[in-house]
Amino acid sequence: ARNERPSLKQDIKEISKDDYFAKNNEFATWLKEEKGKYFSDLSSESARDIFLKFVKQWNKGKLPSQYYVGITTGPRSAHNWNIKK
Repeated sequence: ARNERPSLKQDIKEISKDDYFAKNNEFATWLKEEKGKYFSDLSSESARDIFLKFVKQWNKGKLPSQYYVGITTGPRSAHNWNIKK
């Protein structure tokens, strides 16, 4: 398992602040799981500032592999739709 990280890092396509929209689902998921915040609760300026931290983590290969594989939807708000599973 220790060798997985470096090989994953080689496969990572680096992102920048310009990927704000392209990586929004991954960002929204990271925001909720790592920071305990919902994307909808942030101002546009605040979201972009925090996105830069996400970019640094991404480019260092420090995020769980699910982020690099791709996330199709992200948590947007704290609203509970009361959907039973």
